[in-house]
Formats: sequence, structure tokens, C-alpha cells
Amino acid sequence: MWDEFNIKTMPAETAVFRDGVFCPELSTLDGININKNYARPVHIIYIGEIAGICRLDININVDNQNVFIDVRVKNKKPAFLNIFIKNAGKNSECRGHIMMENYDDFKYECTAIHSESDTVVLLKNKLYAGKNSKSVLTGTAIIDKGCKNTVSDIGFSSMAEDGARIEFMPAQKISAVPKSADHSASVYQPNDMQIQYLRTGGLSGAEVESAIREAFMNDFNLF
Repeated sequence: MWDEFNIKTMPAETAVFRDGVFCPELSTLDGININKNYARPVHIIYIGEIAGICRLDININVDNQNVFIDVRVKNKKPAFLNIFIKNAGKNSECRGHIMMENYDDFKYECTAIHSESDTVVLLKNKLYAGKNSKSVLTGTAIIDKGCKNTVSDIGFSSMAEDGARIEFMPAQKISAVPKSADHSASVYQPNDMQIQYLRTGGLSGAEVESAIREAFMNDFNLF
């Protein structure tokens, strides 16, 4: 996956999508309905340029399964990306890093449902919003009745060029006492000291902007 997508991966069962299309030749799984327990983690990779309506449904139906999601997409035309996760596997964990670049009109909606006790869903979402772009980011965590000791965290962070508009819409529907349930949203802006440091290293104005954008998109704190 490093040569193909510049993504580091561990020994895992993989499901790979390029430009919104499933790639069976790069995958060891037939799809992303996880109906059996694998000795190795499941790694879902969704990468490329998207347009129109795109959907990624992930159903975890077995206990004690670790699932990792890497999403790296950009759009230059209007696009809608929907990620739906249902964790019905007791002691199963789903952790995701979602990186998005928007240069037009973009809507993103992620829904994470806990339908069993002791489930984990952790999603870190990052958006780089290009000049004069419009972005609407929605995150909904649902904890069903009777599903105790769940851990839910949907976090958003963004960085925007001039004229970009960003709207965050977080929601939680909790019908059982969780172990933890968090939401967060933040907007990043480089400070003068960071910019000056890069300029003293000999970078031009465009190179400074590019370096800051790359650092923002790739600086993920591990869960």
C-alpha cells in the first residue's frame, strides 16, 4: 500500500477503494460487511478524487474484531461522501482517519451506530477547504438502548483558505450509559512564528503554504 497509495499498513485483511470504486485486485476481502472474525485486523482504504454521491458502508457483525479506516479524498466538483459505520461486535473497535480536501462544494456525513455493548468507534476527520469552497460536515453518533460501556468519539478539525465557508453539524443520540461519548470541532490557523520559521528556512510564500497544508493534513494524533 505504500507504493500504491503512500499509506503505511500493518499485516491486515484489506478492502481498497480508488476514486470511489472497489479494487478487488488490491483487496483480500470481498467487501466491507465483516461477518466473520479474522486473526488479523481489517484495514479499509478509500482514496482518490471523488465527485457526485459516494458512500462507504461498514458493518461489523462479529466480536473482538479490530477495524482501521484510512480515507484520503479530494474533490474539484460538487461531491457528497457518506460514511456509515455499524458496530454490532462486542469488544470490537473501529478507528478511522478521514482526510478531505475540498475545492468546490462538498458535503460529508458520517454516522456511527453502537448496537452492542463494549463497542468502540473513534473517527478523526480533517478538512482542508480551498479558496471560496463550501463545506458541510455532519457527524452523528448513535448508542442504542442496552449498549453499555461504549466508547464514541467523532472529532473534526479544519483549515481554510480565504473565502471558504465551513459548517459543522455534530449530533448524538444516546439511549444507554456510555463509557465515554465525545464530539469536537476546531479550525486551525498557523501563527506568525510558524510562518516565519519556514521562511527563514528559505521557503517561498507558496512553499510555506504547501508545507503548512501538508503538515496539517498528516499530523494525526493516535487514539
